[in-house]
Amino acid sequence: MDREGTPPLEPLPALTAAEGGLLDAYLAAAEALGRANPARVEQTYSALVAAQALAARAAELRDALELMYRRGERELHQRTLARALRLLDGERRAGRVALPPAD
Repeated sequence: MDREGTPPLEPLPALTAAEGGLLDAYLAAAEALGRANPARVEQTYSALVAAQALAARAAELRDALELMYRRGERELHQRTLARALRLLDGERRAGRVALPPAD
């Protein structure tokens, strides 16, 4: 525990720079998709802005995967990447993509 009483953060697993870029791009795309979710957003304009950002984030995700492929990184290590996503708060950050609970 640190001075504030919170447990120390678990370190991220070892990732290549390209894998780190992939995770960053994926999370940014998921967040943009969540902000465009018509079941969660109230204003058309904010959904439009989110959709525009989503297009850019999707291109970054594509570019990250292309870079990995060009560098010979042919496999995605799912367990390691999933662990890293959890440590990066991926479940919360991607949570707005899902439908909200029914009333």
